[in-house]
Amino acid sequence: MTKTPIYLVLLTVFIDLLGFGIIIPLLPFYAQHFGAGPTVIGLLGSSYSLMQFLFVPFWGRLSDKIGRRPIILMSVFGSFLSYLIFGLAGSLFTLFLSRVLAGFMGANISTAQAYIADVTPVEDRAKYMGLIGASFGIGFMLGPFVGGIMSHISYGAPGYLASGLSLINATLAYFYLPESRTKTASLASENLDPARRARILDIDAIRIAFKKPALPNLILVYFLYTISFSTLYVSFPLYTKEILKYDAAANGYLFALMGLIGVFIQGGLIGKIINVLGERNTMVIGIILLILGLSFIPDTRSPAVLVVLIIVMSTGSSILTPSLTSLITKYAGATEYGSALGVSQSFSSLGRVIGPS
Repeated sequence: MTKTPIYLVLLTVFIDLLGFGIIIPLLPFYAQHFGAGPTVIGLLGSSYSLMQFLFVPFWGRLSDKIGRRPIILMSVFGSFLSYLIFGLAGSLFTLFLSRVLAGFMGANISTAQAYIADVTPVEDRAKYMGLIGASFGIGFMLGPFVGGIMSHISYGAPGYLASGLSLINATLAYFYLPESRTKTASLASENLDPARRARILDIDAIRIAFKKPALPNLILVYFLYTISFSTLYVSFPLYTKEILKYDAAANGYLFALMGLIGVFIQGGLIGKIINVLGERNTMVIGIILLILGLSFIPDTRSPAVLVVLIIVMSTGSSILTPSLTSLITKYAGATEYGSALGVSQSFSSLGRVIGPS
């Protein structure tokens, strides 16, 4: 297979996260517009991640059985519908509906990772997983900027834009994205019993993943990492406002710095780093750097030191995630990529529910 499908998958992730980034910063204000208080706004934010925790393993298992392409198409079209509902929202209930639907249909990232695992050799896998992270980072960096501009029209306008982008995404994937799953691998996934294949809440996928060597520890690392980073996203702006008197714009620059470091490392350097250190050592170093950055940030009173710690922390995060994802695919086995990555993303979503609370 040529590299063109890989680039299409990366484009799919980029457009998906661009749409996500466009509407997420506006969500609290949109909810307040309908009279929501802090508790309800928190529930609205968590509803997306909760639905992902419940349903991503099912989509991952289904992608092992029927292929990656149908799941990616379904997920992108689901994004189109959810963003359209977001734009049309006339009540708090409709706003909740849009986020619940987005979470339920949100299988793009884990399925894109499984697609990359299908079409790349083992020795290059972490490099391409890094490119997914870079696409993710660029989309999420540009999204809030575009959403902020569109919000001057109305709170619903960013939803219409995100919906249109998702429709373009679905069209490109439909016409140009081939299937990555081989018939042999798909047939191997048919060993599941019929009762299990029919379950939406695929608890067996979690049970089987946790029986494989090393996978439970890798998924636990992913879970704890997500808790720490989701906590940072909520608490960091409050900390900088209280201690350093930073406004929203200054915080935006700091988050942009985090994203730029991620794009720089995951967009090119990660392959070279892993070739020298290996995936396991890269993951361990990433964990150490992440812990160092997160541990010292709360006691920092110097803007210069804060920037250094952000660089350390973001470097750790940027080398941790692609090496960790690549290791998960290796221990999962070729017939279980989608299921294992679905379970890891499910626990990552649970971390995003727990962290901010």
